[in-house]
Amino acid sequence: MRSGPPPRSARYRRGGLAALAAMALASGMMMTVGAPASSAAQARVDNPYEGATVYVNPDWSAKAAAEPGGEAVANEPTGVWLDRIAAIEGTDTARGLREHLDEALAQGADLIQVVIYNLPGRDCAALASNGELGPDELDRYQSEFIDPIAEIEHDSAYANLRIVNTIEIDSLPNLITNTGSRETATPECDTMKANGNYVNGVGYALGKLGGVDNVYNYIDAGHHGWIGWEDNFRPTAELIAQAANANGASPDDVAGFIANTANYSATTEPYFSIDDTVNGQKIRETTKWVDWNNYVDELTFAKDFRQALINAGLPSDIGGLIDTSRNGWGGSDRPTGPGPTTGTPDEYVDASRIDRRINPGNWCNQDGAGLGERPTASPEEGIDAYVWMKPPGESDGASEEIDNDEGKGFDRMCDPTYEGNPRNGYNPSGALPNAPISGAWFSDQFQQLVQNAYPPVS
Repeated sequence: MRSGPPPRSARYRRGGLAALAAMALASGMMMTVGAPASSAAQARVDNPYEGATVYVNPDWSAKAAAEPGGEAVANEPTGVWLDRIAAIEGTDTARGLREHLDEALAQGADLIQVVIYNLPGRDCAALASNGELGPDELDRYQSEFIDPIAEIEHDSAYANLRIVNTIEIDSLPNLITNTGSRETATPECDTMKANGNYVNGVGYALGKLGGVDNVYNYIDAGHHGWIGWEDNFRPTAELIAQAANANGASPDDVAGFIANTANYSATTEPYFSIDDTVNGQKIRETTKWVDWNNYVDELTFAKDFRQALINAGLPSDIGGLIDTSRNGWGGSDRPTGPGPTTGTPDEYVDASRIDRRINPGNWCNQDGAGLGERPTASPEEGIDAYVWMKPPGESDGASEEIDNDEGKGFDRMCDPTYEGNPRNGYNPSGALPNAPISGAWFSDQFQQLVQNAYPPVS
């Protein structure tokens, strides 16, 4: 719900046969396991998550349930990642898109979450999530990746299933923060800005996948620790609006945006704000952690960024998603109140913040992270849902060079011995050791996420 205050903490129903059976038994209703959803097409709604039973990926669920403590969260809905052309039809180790959609119908789900992630020259500021398509292969992206996905998603067999697409994470924000004369610039991002293939790729995906009432596109918008500065905030919103009008797209093809996808930024920071002062010094201006950023958490950022997108020309009823899959930061190191004001501003912030990363620019397999808020519909005004778009336990990238046939490179930000670069303020990476390539199951990480979950897993 985006117009007017939504109900707080309205937990959306979870898919999964076990959950459906439990609901049926509790209510005394008859339930046919595997029965398909109604063939009548759903009318478009303001917030697709509101009142929806959301698909639980049985492949992820089985891995989670096999880990110590994992059964408690194994029935949570997560995103289905399409990160290469082969993923559409499926591989020897993972089912394809149509199989997931069919399974969603069998579960009786109302909604499935899909991550569209295969732009040409993908993720120009990192290597761990590089893709299979070269910088100039926009035609292949359109004809071999987006067109087949659109054909499947638009199949009338799925007309009664709400399909939420997260569109191309780590793309448009990179064209703002990692180009030009900035110290954080990379040649690869300069290339993608110059050739226009990120903007045109996102535009094509929006236009081709949109246009039917049951498909809802949410564009990735980075996170507060990336976009929260004044010179990044409005330009990123304007670039997203540009992509929503590019290469066949219309703003009407955009249901909203998603923040913090596959990242670790805290949803809220309860114990400090940018307005705090310590010994007469403003923490926004004097601390390494805040470093002149206008935000310290995702919720405040997302609410303001939603308005910035509307100001840039997107529809006034757009909603936001926040990925809370790994931003709980519980455990014994979680602060229970503000830090002391008798020391330096840095000491105050470091003792107050629940996000325990070394630097908010750190993004790979972060040591000490925990599961965050459980998937929830309409948690705040303007926010359609908290989601687990990144399946907890799937690696962000390999901690050392690993040969693979998925086009995924080795990024030193995934190496626990790495001392950093301009994009994380030359700080240690904070990454866990012994990590597999991005997307592969990382048992050590999942167990830590469960252990450090906040709210705690019970």
